[in-house]
Amino acid sequence: MTLPDAGTGRRGDRRPPVFLARRSYRRRRMMDACRMLPILGAALWMIPILWHPADTAADDTAPGIVYLFAVWIVLVALAAALSRGLTRALEDGEDEGG
Repeated sequence: MTLPDAGTGRRGDRRPPVFLARRSYRRRRMMDACRMLPILGAALWMIPILWHPADTAADDTAPGIVYLFAVWIVLVALAAALSRGLTRALEDGEDEGG
């Protein structure tokens, strides 16, 4: 005797779950974050264009260069962290069989 499934009310009808598995969801969000990182970097690198060096008497070149290198270092650190997390997530996903 086949019992009806809890959510469908039909016998033998197997539907995929409505929500994704936690690991799969996190892996996809990390992949999305990796794809968005270059866009974030480009936006942060464009901020010095909005500065108006002629408005002040101080030289704005040094702070601009420090800002660009700081953004670059942060982007490298974010990319390394995302890469490490994504590598772990992909290795865990292979152990699950998919």
